[in-house]
Amino acid sequence: MVLGGTGKTGRRIADRLTARGLPVRIGSRSGVPAFDWQDRTTWGPALDGVSAVYLSYYPDLAFPGAYDDVKAFTEVAVSTGVRRLVLLSGRGEPEAQASERTVQGSGAEWTVLRCSWFMQNFSEDFLLGAVLDGVIALPAADVPEPFVDVDDIADAAVAALTEDGHAGRLYELTGPRLLTFAEVADELSKATGRQISFVRLTPEEYLAAAMAHGVPEEAAHGLAHLFTEILDGRNASVADGVRQALGRPARDFTAFAAAAAQAWVLPS
Repeated sequence: MVLGGTGKTGRRIADRLTARGLPVRIGSRSGVPAFDWQDRTTWGPALDGVSAVYLSYYPDLAFPGAYDDVKAFTEVAVSTGVRRLVLLSGRGEPEAQASERTVQGSGAEWTVLRCSWFMQNFSEDFLLGAVLDGVIALPAADVPEPFVDVDDIADAAVAALTEDGHAGRLYELTGPRLLTFAEVADELSKATGRQISFVRLTPEEYLAAAMAHGVPEEAAHGLAHLFTEILDGRNASVADGVRQALGRPARDFTAFAAAAAQAWVLPS
């Protein structure tokens, strides 16, 4: 079962598993049977017959209630016969690392994918509109982040779900170099042929703007937390998890931007 099977990482993982001819169940409210993090009565039926789970939590393991949900889900999963758990986690997030410990102590074979910020946040959903508008406005400090390609995460997850040798491993997945958001804007400018700029907001300005665009207040506060606390320099280092998991280097941001350029073409 692939939780969040319609999201950035989940749909890529599901597609890769399906291409291998493996049976895949999508863990989402639109799945059959449905899975809903907010309705624990759906968990047991969704896990029926499942032996391995890609465990991703929406919206993020750092959000309130995530730890309790992951702990309860892990217990249900192991009790119904799940033997392998692959957890999507976040670097520098104490709340996420509490969930990691729950999965590690579950009794199942486990692999943790502790990831930096996704490159695809700029090309899919979250910050796509900002790039199209030409202004990435966030409450992020002028510190670098080793943005990771989601396709690298998906490849590592599939390996952990289907191959031996990954149980009991914690992989820190990052890109091969550090970039500030201003440097990301420069990379996107080169890829699109348009001027993309980064503007640093205060947390208060970000909250007001996010809620004005329809983001629920609780979610807006959670995002502001991720920007202002997690992006404080604690993750300003690259890791070798992609090579450890897959035996190849991580994809660079320039290669990602060139491949994703079609996503940023303005409508004529």
